Amino acid sequence: MESLIIDQLKRERIIELLKSGKRIDGRSLDEQRPLQIETGVIPKANGSARIKLGNTEVITGVKIQPDKPFPDLGDKGILICTAEILPLADPHVEPGPPTEDVIELARVVDRGIRETEMIDLHQLVLIEDKSVIGIFIDSSVIDADGNLFDACSYASVAALLSCTVPKYEVKDDIPSLVEGVTSKPPVTTLPISVTMARIGDYIIVDPTSEEEACMDARMTITTNSAGNICALQKGGSEGFTPEQLIQCSEIALQVGTKIRKQFEQLK
Repeated sequence: MESLIIDQLKRERIIELLKSGKRIDGRSLDEQRPLQIETGVIPKANGSARIKLGNTEVITGVKIQPDKPFPDLGDKGILICTAEILPLADPHVEPGPPTEDVIELARVVDRGIRETEMIDLHQLVLIEDKSVIGIFIDSSVIDADGNLFDACSYASVAALLSCTVPKYEVKDDIPSLVEGVTSKPPVTTLPISVTMARIGDYIIVDPTSEEEACMDARMTITTNSAGNICALQKGGSEGFTPEQLIQCSEIALQVGTKIRKQFEQLK
């Protein structure tokens, strides 16, 4: 009961600030927190990155190895994203199997990369229907202060841009590693996700954990380098009006263009 009262008081305070175009941390409604990108943080990984989005921090590693293709996708390589929130990241997180929120987090990141076709998976085939190259992206949240969707997505994209793909040669249908020979992954575009929260009648970008606790609905939109919307995920107990959806789309394109410039420097 006490926490509900505190949350309601916070919500009232947040809405009062939003009416004047301000937020609890001083940002404007469409302003993202500072984004820091560091790559090569896991020496044994094929690619890795650490992302700091405000106080939210994520480390992502990429592992690349030969694998069997999915039964109905024998002409494409494999790409799989997973995520975890470490207990030290948030006092409410406990060890154990992934929760629905963590599963959704991994799927949203995966969908953003997959639907934009960031990686040309056709170029990762060793033997069609038999052997392909698998890219496995694992994100660990080590400090959770809101908007894990964007933080994990940015860390995954940065890790992919930094990774090297080993060369394999096939003999008797068995792939073997060619030592010392690598290449860059077949990147075709840069997916950028932008997460927005609706609190009352206001749409804000990159919500903190305090703002997420008060939000009515959430929207994550991922665009590609051409400015096309390729993936969308709605969350929260309530919805958006058609006008708010259009507003979210316009914000995702504007903010995404700014963020993408930071990632272009990694290519």
